Amino acid sequence: MSVTAVLGSQWGDEGKGKLVDNLLAEGKFKLTARFGGGHNAGHTLVVNGQKHDFHILPCGLLSPGTINLIGDGCVVHIPQFEKELASLKDKGIDTNGRIFISNRAHVLFTLHQLIDHLEEAELGDSKVGTTRSGIGPAYTSKMARSGVRMVDIKDKAAFDVRLRRQAESARKRYGDRLQYSVEKEIAEFDEYRARLSSVIVNTLPIVVKAQQRGDHILLEGANALLLDCNHGTYPYVTSSSTGLSGIFSGLGGIEPANLKEIIGVVKSYQTRVGMGPFPTEQLNDYGKQLQERGQEYGTTTGRRRRTGALDMCALRHAVTVDCYHTINLTKLDVLDDFDEILVGVSYIYPKSSANGHIATASANDNVSEIEEEEEETSFPANLEKLVAEGLQVKYKKFPGWKQDISQCRKWSDLPKRAQEYVEWIEKEIQGWKGKNIPIKYIGVGPGLVKDTKTAGQRFRKTSPEDVP
Repeated sequence: MSVTAVLGSQWGDEGKGKLVDNLLAEGKFKLTARFGGGHNAGHTLVVNGQKHDFHILPCGLLSPGTINLIGDGCVVHIPQFEKELASLKDKGIDTNGRIFISNRAHVLFTLHQLIDHLEEAELGDSKVGTTRSGIGPAYTSKMARSGVRMVDIKDKAAFDVRLRRQAESARKRYGDRLQYSVEKEIAEFDEYRARLSSVIVNTLPIVVKAQQRGDHILLEGANALLLDCNHGTYPYVTSSSTGLSGIFSGLGGIEPANLKEIIGVVKSYQTRVGMGPFPTEQLNDYGKQLQERGQEYGTTTGRRRRTGALDMCALRHAVTVDCYHTINLTKLDVLDDFDEILVGVSYIYPKSSANGHIATASANDNVSEIEEEEEETSFPANLEKLVAEGLQVKYKKFPGWKQDISQCRKWSDLPKRAQEYVEWIEKEIQGWKGKNIPIKYIGVGPGLVKDTKTAGQRFRKTSPEDVP
């Protein structure tokens, strides 16, 4: 048996959902679980011509026979949970007896969503740029020990007291600006209670017994390392632990020794939704081309994503923190039409840093023309360095391959320049960690392919030789 974890390495939207479904298609995973976050995450999958948008549900529900858990570390918005289940049912997918929510997970209320809107409005130009889904306020309630857990839903008297207490506290804070009826939300949960009675369970025995039986387990990461509340671009982050550490706090019962493969998902370029520093962002035609070719619009919000060059400083940080065993490099074919491909390899800070807007080098800047002052290859905790006036990025430039690779099935199908791009990234990662962390999967093209070795838009690279 083994536990496999799929974790995002950037600011989300790397293509984790496609890899998860691809792995599930192998048929060996009996249990799939989310361990953190809420419905601010978004995976879009296309299976048998049907499009599925997942936000809180694990993607394993598309794999018949797989049990799916929403773990202890998640915050769950019940209306969204039921909406996604109804959508799957309408498409003929049976979820009965295959989806369970940890009784230790926290409830995300409409109250939290309204507070999220008010907090972002208060911050003005300094807003985080949240999805306004209520994730932050729900985790705030949890950490302030005033939250309501899923187990509380089963006890109406205790549930009502706790929710009214939350509402009263919020009313004192926001006054008449908070347009919210606690009695209406209580009545809604009176209707949910019976439907949820068999879904809310102690997930710990399920996780433990699965490992005792020798079942293979797949863990779905939500968001990504640069949005982690400890290791990301704080405060422009989500409110949960999105990386390796979040697995053990967010899904009780996982034996560390059973975690055999941690797969870091890396987009072939960089994107971000919301506010916050983005040193390799390209506010030019290069960035626009990435947006259009990559169809970079958020699954959860529909917002146009910010786009830029792959940032190796940020990737070094993610690889080091999350200890990936292998890498899934996604959306390589988005770069098909580029004459030249940029990769940010280091930051060059001015000797005297001051707060200001990001000064990002463009696709026309030449590395040799940058006057080096203080060059760093690490990713700083101090965000003032990333928004310092005069910050420059040193880029390595690769010649584009200028051909369609969306139908590549094996490593030798890729043009030489595409191979060189992939191998350079792989060698760079190996150089930082001092050990081989192979790019095991390469994503090209939209859609979903079941056989990663021989068919469709996703294939596995195990060596320079053709995959049999």
